[in-house]
Amino acid sequence: MTTSSTTAQVRYADVEVGTELPAQSFPVTRATLVRYAGASGDFNPIHWNEKFAKGVGLPDVIAHGMFTMAEAIRVVTDWVGDPAAVTEYGVRFTKPVVVPNDDEGAVIEVSAKVAAKLDDDARTVRVDLLAKSADQKVLGMSRAVVRLG
Repeated sequence: MTTSSTTAQVRYADVEVGTELPAQSFPVTRATLVRYAGASGDFNPIHWNEKFAKGVGLPDVIAHGMFTMAEAIRVVTDWVGDPAAVTEYGVRFTKPVVVPNDDEGAVIEVSAKVAAKLDDDARTVRVDLLAKSADQKVLGMSRAVVRLG
């Protein structure tokens, strides 16, 4: 079996279960959503048209789920120093990130900790993430497997 190498800056031997990663906050504005729509090709009007979003029962325009997911994993990739060190990542979308049409927009607050050391030979750990916006959990079962140095 071959194992891929990583340039992870965090060493497996230096990490313990319970190690907390530096928490981060990510601002989200309507302009952010329009730029993401252009990059992703997801132009669903619930992400930019307030009238449409409210018309389908949403409280306001909401952030793309994949955008929210991508912002959350930044806590892990910034910590480990190498996006390729993330070998698995999955979430459940529990609540939308509501983005009002004002200068502040919304904020996604993300914290994470090492929940388990999975494989000493492969130097992998499971990191559990908590992503919240407006004091509501927006991602559930948010977990990443990370190969450390």
